[in-house]
Amino acid sequence: MIEEIRVKLFTLEEANDLLPTLKQLLEKSDRARAALTTLAPYAREAAARATEGGGTTAGSEYALYLVSFFETVREINSHGIEVKDFERWLCDFPHMRDGRVVFLCWQRGEDSIQWWHDVEAGFAGRQPL
Repeated sequence: MIEEIRVKLFTLEEANDLLPTLKQLLEKSDRARAALTTLAPYAREAAARATEGGGTTAGSEYALYLVSFFETVREINSHGIEVKDFERWLCDFPHMRDGRVVFLCWQRGEDSIQWWHDVEAGFAGRQPL
């Protein structure tokens, strides 16, 4: 039995209305990513010591921030938004255009959604709305 996969399709207005929520989630995620970057050397040390029965508190702190990061990404995805690049926070919103599904495309720093691209084209195929 084949399961039907349903994708949330956004109007331009719906996608733009979600940007404030998305920006808040990105800030939360950025805090977790910054902590992960800071704690990464300590987490590697903890992982190396774990085989010897040791570790550090930084290892468990790193794990907590990692969980926070993934929970935030899961929350973004639960809105129907697809994150394509975590460095630039490039996000796509599925959208129906001329009878086919395309992506409305947004990245951090843009005030509103002003671009779209074919599903196969990716960021390089961005076109103005």
